[in-house]
Amino acid sequence: MADRAAAHATGDVRRRLRYWFDNTMARGTPALIGWLALVCLLIVIPVSAALVWADKETPTTLRNQLVAIWKNIGETFSLGGAIGTPAYVLLSVLLAVVALLFASTLVGLITTGVQNKIMDLRQGRSMVLEDRHLVVLGWSDQVYPIVSQLAEAESNQRKAVVAILAAQDKVEMEENIRAKVPDLKGTRVICRTGDTADPAVVRLVNPHTARSVIVVARDEAATTADAQVIKTLLALNSGPGLRPDGHVVAVVRDSRNLLAAKLAAGERGRVLSIDDVTARLIVQTARQPGLSLVYTDLLNFEGDEFYTVAEPRLVGRPFGEALLAYDSSSVVGLVRADDGIELNPPADSVIREDDLIIVITEDDDTAVLAERPADVDEGAIVEVPDAPAAPERVLLLGWNRRTGTVIEQLAGYVADGSVIDVVARGASAAAEAEQLPPYSNLTVNFRSGETSQPEVLESLDIGSYSSVILLGYENEDEAEETRPEPDVETLVTLLHLRAMEAELGRELRVVTEMSDDSNRALAPISEGADFIVSGKVISLLMTQISENHRLADLFRELGNPDGYEIYLKPATHYVAPRREVTYATVVESARRQRQCAIGYRLHEESATGPAFGIHLNPDKRSTVRFGDGDSVIVLAED
Repeated sequence: MADRAAAHATGDVRRRLRYWFDNTMARGTPALIGWLALVCLLIVIPVSAALVWADKETPTTLRNQLVAIWKNIGETFSLGGAIGTPAYVLLSVLLAVVALLFASTLVGLITTGVQNKIMDLRQGRSMVLEDRHLVVLGWSDQVYPIVSQLAEAESNQRKAVVAILAAQDKVEMEENIRAKVPDLKGTRVICRTGDTADPAVVRLVNPHTARSVIVVARDEAATTADAQVIKTLLALNSGPGLRPDGHVVAVVRDSRNLLAAKLAAGERGRVLSIDDVTARLIVQTARQPGLSLVYTDLLNFEGDEFYTVAEPRLVGRPFGEALLAYDSSSVVGLVRADDGIELNPPADSVIREDDLIIVITEDDDTAVLAERPADVDEGAIVEVPDAPAAPERVLLLGWNRRTGTVIEQLAGYVADGSVIDVVARGASAAAEAEQLPPYSNLTVNFRSGETSQPEVLESLDIGSYSSVILLGYENEDEAEETRPEPDVETLVTLLHLRAMEAELGRELRVVTEMSDDSNRALAPISEGADFIVSGKVISLLMTQISENHRLADLFRELGNPDGYEIYLKPATHYVAPRREVTYATVVESARRQRQCAIGYRLHEESATGPAFGIHLNPDKRSTVRFGDGDSVIVLAED
């Protein structure tokens, strides 16, 4: 047994040394020249010294010995001149020529072998021998924000590694990442080429020792992309298995494939549906202007985000007391060891020993208890109950596979007597609209029309709607050469809506779905407008869950119409207007209304970037003066 363990250890060291050598050789010609120079020096210098010291007439002083060694090194590659009989000279020259031919052939063989090895390395076929690294399986435009966010999340870690396996050229992947993510903040990205549905190929990136694995859907038709994701999950689970604290995060494009993907992912997997996540965020944002900005801030590692922390000093204390226990962190819930996620539990709920506290904070080490709670201005606290929900009129422009889910989600929120008017082109949209189920509180009306045409928009009385939802068309069935660029029709429609805003003399409440984040800068609409870029949102969400798998349940709760969600409510419902108060006063007022305050939005800053008036997780000792149009961001149950 001991001999077997020693042999295993020796083999592991040999694999590690070869892995290090492979990574060095993959750097190209400079590394090759360096290795050749090193090998020459390691051979020529000892042999030259041995020749000097083996010579009977060797010099006696060290200085002369070093000079003789130097001469031998200098003459190593010269043929020299043989003196003697013609036969001796001829044989010497013949031997020299044979030696030269042999050396040339040997160099050629070695060079060819090294070139083949370098080409093999550049094709990304060698094993990744890392531990507690992050693995990304698959390739799409989502990879760039994923890598960027992982680098940001790991910026306080030494030797962070992200290994990517995809059916793409290794060099091309590396070049694209360097171009799109220039600042990796010390994170090393390793790319490998291969089929993610092949179990043997998946092992190249060593997923069983990874801290987390992210499976992305390819940029192609939903059916094909989701099939590849499911096969990748099956290939991943056919291997040795994940480490005890490892987990998998995957995404499917079509919600109809969600169940199959969950089965393939297993118990350690978390699978997201682009359709469901996007639809929920669109509906919530349509009813809560500015919400997309809040979610972008929460999901982005460059700002404040969700963390789970243990705090022994709060054990046995009521949850309501924890809300003011941190100066620079916002408490929003608990992770119960037996009951899972509990957002905004009752204020008198006792924090148990094995509970984790859910906080919004800058980093995992910034949730520090305050020496004493911040001051609360009791005289500034007001309580204004929310007005009863009124029926809503919503206009939905465009159609894609998420439209039915958007309407279903909307029906879970709106009051009785609400109406949604859908305008879209195409017989398929009309046919699908006919198949929509009836809702008791929401009337769905469908009208065929080209939403990018001004005469169609002008006939809709847009000013009468409480909100406008603009969905992008999907053109997956069209030939690639005739397929329009993503978001072109959306941008044209926004142009017309902007012109109609000028005629109405007021800003329309518009939430826009886009497929490419780079097109958002081209959108002819106010700076702080709500945009839902499905690919980016999913990338941010997957990265958050990859860093903390418990957040999957938290985000699922936030998207549940029957649970607690994020709202932007009038600031005058919490504190007296135009009165300077500490933010702790706002938190206390929200607590008394059974809500968790996590920030605020100032109306006068809403058109100014980069935050557009959003102040997420401000210090409770800071002061603020609210006016008309300002909002408090709360976690509440509607």
